[in-house]
Amino acid sequence: MCTLALLGTAISVGGALMQGAQQQQLANYQAKAYEQQAQADAQSAAFERSQERHKQDLLEAQARAQAGASGVGIAGSPTEVLAANARQGQIDLDATLYNSRLRQNNLNTQAAISRFQGKQAMAASIFKAGNNLIDGLSGLYDPAKAVTFGGSSLSPRASRAIAGGYAGLY
Repeated sequence: MCTLALLGTAISVGGALMQGAQQQQLANYQAKAYEQQAQADAQSAAFERSQERHKQDLLEAQARAQAGASGVGIAGSPTEVLAANARQGQIDLDATLYNSRLRQNNLNTQAAISRFQGKQAMAASIFKAGNNLIDGLSGLYDPAKAVTFGGSSLSPRASRAIAGGYAGLY
């Protein structure tokens, strides 16, 4: 009986620890996925910015070619228009970068939260395992079978007889 109770306690403790370890492992995998997503977003944003820069360069070249073909000089008003277009283009590029950094920051925050939750799950499983161990071991204690120290080695009848003045012993 005692062996089965100890085995049950050991399984309960081991199960609690395994559950925490698995939850932590899952949280770490999720964190890794968030980090990979953040990295992919950074690469995507870099490509998008490169494409936008190329598109703006083409538009600027076309505007210059049209201004030159129309016989208008590049000084004055056309220059101001080209400069305004370039400024707006840079604002668009900066907005793309800013939005990408926001998404990356969000994903990295999610990764940190996931790791924290994994650590919390592991800590909770340790406490649960300790509780299971205490419950299991306390269930093994039987006061009727407990060893007592400093008590009488005489039978209960002899102890009563001594306390009563040996009246019923003979």
